[in-house]
Amino acid sequence: MWIKWIAIIGVLIIVCIGLATLYGKFRWQSDTDRLRAKLTDGRRTIKPLLYDQKEIEGLPEPVQRFFRTVIKDGQPIVAAVKLSQQGQFNLSETEDKWMPFTATQIVITQRPGFDWDARIQMTPGLNAFVHDTYLLGFGSLHASLLGLFTVAKMHGAPENNQGELLRFLAEATWYPTALLPSQGVLWEAIDDTSARGTLTDGATTVSLVFQFNAEGAIATIRAQARYRDKVTAMPWCGRFWEYSVRNGMLIPLQGEVGWEHPEGTRLYFKGRITEINYEFAS
Repeated sequence: MWIKWIAIIGVLIIVCIGLATLYGKFRWQSDTDRLRAKLTDGRRTIKPLLYDQKEIEGLPEPVQRFFRTVIKDGQPIVAAVKLSQQGQFNLSETEDKWMPFTATQIVITQRPGFDWDARIQMTPGLNAFVHDTYLLGFGSLHASLLGLFTVAKMHGAPENNQGELLRFLAEATWYPTALLPSQGVLWEAIDDTSARGTLTDGATTVSLVFQFNAEGAIATIRAQARYRDKVTAMPWCGRFWEYSVRNGMLIPLQGEVGWEHPEGTRLYFKGRITEINYEFAS
C-alpha cells in the first residue's frame, strides 16, 4: 500500500512542477508583452526617412568610411528591430561557467529603447528568465528562475540607465542608421581607425570608442567606465565579426562582450544573431 501512495505523491509532485512551469512561462510572457507594448507606445517620429550621404560630410574620416561601408545612399532609416539570438552566458565572475542561452530582442531607435528576453539554461530543465531593458529613459534588469522566483532586480537608478543606454549604443552596429548624426549621435575624431560616439537620452549621456577594421566596419567598442552595480564602474568592451548584408545594411552576426580587469578581459557574453527583421521609418 505504501508503494502505491509514494507513486501517487510522485505523480502529484511532477504535475505540480509542470503546472508551475507553465504558469511561470505564462506570467513571464505577459510581462514581456507589457514591456514591449510600452516600448512601441513610446516611439517618436523619425526624420529624415532616408539616408543622404551628404549627412556624413565633415565627420571624422574613419566614421565616414564606416558609413560608406555599411549603408548606401538612400538607405531607409531603421525605426524598429526584432531579432533572435543564441549563444553562451558566463554566470561566474571568477571562472568559466558558460551556460547556453536563447533570446529574442525588440529595439526601438527613437526614442532609444530595447527589451532583451532571454532563457539561460542553469541545469537541464531549469532556466533563468532574464529581461534586460532600456525603456523611456530607464534601465532595468530582472532575472527569475522559471519566471516565478526573482533572483535579481534593478531598475531606474542612474547607473542602470547609463549601462543600458551604453548597450543600445554598442548594439547599434546591428541597426547602423541609428549611429547617424541625424539620429542623435555626435562623433569625435581619435585617430585613423577609431572615433568616439556620444549619445544623450533624457538625463543620461554615454560615450563609446568605436574601432573600425580594414574594411571600415566596426571591429570593437569600448567604454571607459560602465556601472556593474550602484558603486562599481569598470571598463567594458565588445568585439563584432561575421559581417553579412541584411536589408541593404552590412551588419555583424557574431559578437562577444566582457569586463576589463587588471589581469585581462573576462568575457560574459558570446552570441550569434539567428534571425533579424527591420521596420523602417515611414
